[in-house]
Amino acid sequence: VQLVESGGGSVQAGGSLKLSCAGRNFYQSSVCMGWFRQATGKAREGVATITDDGKITYAESVKGRFTASHDNADGNENLYLQMNSLKPEDTAMYYCAADDVYCPFGLDQGYNYWGQGTQVTVSS
Repeated sequence: VQLVESGGGSVQAGGSLKLSCAGRNFYQSSVCMGWFRQATGKAREGVATITDDGKITYAESVKGRFTASHDNADGNENLYLQMNSLKPEDTAMYYCAADDVYCPFGLDQGYNYWGQGTQVTVSS
């Protein structure tokens, strides 16, 4: 299984970024995916997750600002995160995660597969 994130970068507060994650070579057709982030010196936390039947869970800190979505374009399991009204506290390494066997509950981090991460930096 391979997860490749893209779309990170630097932006000023109030700006927007869209992250993408292309997942391929899963063993099963039902895949749950999620976005997680880790700021320097802090624990990794859940941002948004999508179950295999399309249920989306958001962290309270990003509700109303971030939108997660999923499609199967190009034969991949693609996960996106549209981030609007970005704040300096959104600065972190953002990771894509996926699992084709077990779908973790809510923002739990029990995913089997993880990407390398993409950095998001928001300046004030």
